[in-house]
Amino acid sequence: MTDVDRSEQADGTQRVHGPQQGSGTHEGGTQQEVGTQQVGGTQQEGGARGDGSQQERGGVLETALRTLPVPDLSLVVLVGATGSGKSTFAAQHFKPTEVLSSDFCRGLVSDDENDQSASGDAFDVLHFIAGKRLAAGRLTVVDATNVQSEARAQLVRLAREHDVLPVAIVLDVPEQVCAERNATRADRAGLPRRVIQRHQRELRRSLRHLEREGFRKVHVLRGQEEVAAARVVTERRFNDLRHLTGPFDIIGDIHGCRSELETLLGRLGYGLVRDALGRSVDAVHPEGRTAVFVGDLVDRGPDSPGVLRLVMGMVGAGHALCVPGNHENKLGRYLKGRKVQPTHGLAETIEQLDKEDEAFRAEVGAFIQGLVSHYVLDGGGLVVCHAGLPEKYHGRTSGRVRSFALYGDTTGETDEFGLPVRYPWAEDYRGRAAVVYGHTPTPRAGWLNNTICLDTGCVFGGAMTALRWPERELVDVPAERVWYEPTKPLATEAPGGADGRPLDLNDVAGRRIVETRHMGRLAVREENAAAALEVMSRFAIDPRLLPYLPPTMAPCATSTEEVGGEGAEGAEGGYLEHPAEAFAGYRADGVREVVCEEKHMGSRAVVLVCRDETAAAERFGVPKGVSGALYTRTGRPFFDDPETAERILRRVRACVEEAGLWAELETDWLLLDAELMPWSLKATGLLRKQYAAVGAASGAAFPGVLGALEAAAARGVEVAPLLGRQRDRAADAAAFTAAYRRYCWRVGPGAADASGAGQAADGAGSGAVNGADALVHSGGAGIPGGSAEVPGSAGIPGGAAASEAAARAGLGELDGVRLAPFQILAVQGRSLAGLPHTEQLALIDRVIAAEGAVASRDAGPAGGGAVDRPGLLATTRRIAVDTEDEASVAAGIRWWLELTGAGGEGMVVKPLQALVRRGDGRLVQPGVKCRGREYLRIIYGPEYTRPENLRRLRVRHLGHKRSLALREYALGLEALDRLAEGEPLWRVHEAVFGVLALESEPVDPRL
Repeated sequence: MTDVDRSEQADGTQRVHGPQQGSGTHEGGTQQEVGTQQVGGTQQEGGARGDGSQQERGGVLETALRTLPVPDLSLVVLVGATGSGKSTFAAQHFKPTEVLSSDFCRGLVSDDENDQSASGDAFDVLHFIAGKRLAAGRLTVVDATNVQSEARAQLVRLAREHDVLPVAIVLDVPEQVCAERNATRADRAGLPRRVIQRHQRELRRSLRHLEREGFRKVHVLRGQEEVAAARVVTERRFNDLRHLTGPFDIIGDIHGCRSELETLLGRLGYGLVRDALGRSVDAVHPEGRTAVFVGDLVDRGPDSPGVLRLVMGMVGAGHALCVPGNHENKLGRYLKGRKVQPTHGLAETIEQLDKEDEAFRAEVGAFIQGLVSHYVLDGGGLVVCHAGLPEKYHGRTSGRVRSFALYGDTTGETDEFGLPVRYPWAEDYRGRAAVVYGHTPTPRAGWLNNTICLDTGCVFGGAMTALRWPERELVDVPAERVWYEPTKPLATEAPGGADGRPLDLNDVAGRRIVETRHMGRLAVREENAAAALEVMSRFAIDPRLLPYLPPTMAPCATSTEEVGGEGAEGAEGGYLEHPAEAFAGYRADGVREVVCEEKHMGSRAVVLVCRDETAAAERFGVPKGVSGALYTRTGRPFFDDPETAERILRRVRACVEEAGLWAELETDWLLLDAELMPWSLKATGLLRKQYAAVGAASGAAFPGVLGALEAAAARGVEVAPLLGRQRDRAADAAAFTAAYRRYCWRVGPGAADASGAGQAADGAGSGAVNGADALVHSGGAGIPGGSAEVPGSAGIPGGAAASEAAARAGLGELDGVRLAPFQILAVQGRSLAGLPHTEQLALIDRVIAAEGAVASRDAGPAGGGAVDRPGLLATTRRIAVDTEDEASVAAGIRWWLELTGAGGEGMVVKPLQALVRRGDGRLVQPGVKCRGREYLRIIYGPEYTRPENLRRLRVRHLGHKRSLALREYALGLEALDRLAEGEPLWRVHEAVFGVLALESEPVDPRL
């Protein structure tokens, strides 16, 4: 294909189709199509005279009406001898900022506009400025003699580099006129006549060759009268349809599948128009929507002529737009008599077209010849092309642009199927305009960096897909059959294969930069990525079900508050964390309204629940039998037995249905952030090796020590100070044991009836360890046990009857397990991370409230008291606080004291409005944890409250932890946005993996 074949013929050789297309002028709002005449192998602009006649001068057809069409983005080169009036012409017809004068640039570099020795530097400056203007999409006019072919060649090359059309406007003025004009200028009065004569000779030699030099429009003005009568009219480029705002229905690759196209148009609301033979020749939408075809109408399928007849009819009637695909380009060359290889389905199209008459084939050839490589629509917010287009090519006109729009780009490699590896331009795309394209078959359409491929392989047995714009809604119809066997399968079983882009080690290995919408570019170090890869590859759930990981949370600023108030420091010590610091921190960040949420006594859990297995398979590509996931904050499954997780998912799904959220949120899946209780469900190893071991050691040591010291004191030995210290240490150890016992209870059959199970472990000795192990398997003795550990469990029947009732209620052996959801992260089509927390909790309260009805229905009439048992779902208590109101702050502090005094872990303080930023634009911490005094005993050790220890612990460096929390938060938000927007798995996984990688950064684990 020659450069001319691939380039946009914006000088008028393109035929124009569709509504309001063509080279419209900006004067009077009218549009016109600028024609060309072929003379002696060159093209010259030949606009019509007012009377429709034309006249010939010097063998070149010229117009008497001197209207000069100039594309609104082009490089206009004025050509003429010195004194021909180029500067005057430029000043009359162009803006001052559009004109670059060689004289002016010469003055810039030498302070003398006539210093010819500075011409080289002057033109360097001119070319530099011209390049910057063209790169910015600005019309640029070069005011210089430009009579030498070498000078013009540099300008043509500059236009090609920026993919704009070079236009020549020639001022052919008699030598005498030029001489007289120069004589009137003081700086040129002495200009030798031979200079003008040389310019004129060079101009004469150039006139016949300007098109061959690369100028796409040439306007020759001969004589002063034509120059004076000329009128420059800025014309819209053929690909510039920004004035068309839709709505549009953009349809992916068709490949001769006429029947599926008709079905899809019907689903989109179009009414088909048929000719006398019953053939579809047009389609009209009752609401005036416009169809846009991304090309590849022909080849491989059963009825390419039928597709062409329908699409051509729609375009001709103004009901559609169409851009060419590579298959149309090849067919067009065949119809023009060029030698092409009849491969990739072209042979079938040729055979089908041979059954049509010559007039139809001629119409097809003319239609293909007139197609424009791409369109810029809807105010510049939408670009439609066949194979995709980087932003730098949008609205540009050149062979390179056309080639990319038709074929895309390749890496030069081939895959295992012998097909070229496409360059992933969309992965690097960051443009404002949405780019909609086809060309590369993919199992399903999905957004990636504001681009979407609509080729879902209909001819290969996939589907035909359309995008409604501006709604961004996808509509598709399945293929009626496999019409053409693909060389490469559309989808693979590998994670991400359903998106056409399986996960790849290179996506996560090494140092990575992840772009986020809320914190810009975030770096993941190579060593952190390696640690995350180890965890993810060995322990994590199926990555298709892992769309989010929760971020770490920073604690509030370190408190200096003492127990009992200021100046009360003593044996009781003080607080390491206190709500006053959390409220003050948010107040300093400009956040007035915060919500304090109860911090549950469990482990962080993410719940992905789908409406059914079909929804899970369609959206997440998982196999049959999977309807969601329940996993930890590091991506591991919460339960080894998938059925245990499935029982929890069934209950959550039923409650969401009962609450009406599936319909209200218009979704088939929900992603929830939650706490799963008891803590011992997940922390068995920690309990056994760390906490229970400390409790057991203290339980074994202190009775003997205290007994010996008390006996010595009874004998009169002075051991009172030592005895007092040891009694305090024993009390601290007992408080430590009591603290972690609050977060563990028995689960499974009869769990609610085990009121004394944990009391036997006097000092949290070996019984506590064994109990911790038994919790996971359900049915063993719990660490502390007792119905008092499960709120509201008093009086619940136990034993076999309880297990039977729980099974009827849908929980199986999960009696005692509690799930406390506190945020709906995302639903189908949108992230809910920006929803205010009060609204989030209100939605979740409805789900929790629905559990009673669900349990009653599941238990049935034989359930007895089972429906009165505590359900799976637990409420998150909260209180709102105004950080600038002292009374409100005091109420928040009292609430925290009551919560922690009753054994609660503490609370999380969050800005009531999500995604809050400081005055400088930086994100505010999404939440800070304020843990209770006794809970921190588990973290910092039994004796941490002693004044000497507390003074040392109060020297905490929180900067790194806070930075880590914000970065993980931004990555989590990015993952949710990508998930909601339907981006491919590898893009979602990139952000999720980044969260896990940051978790391996060294930071004090006690924070």
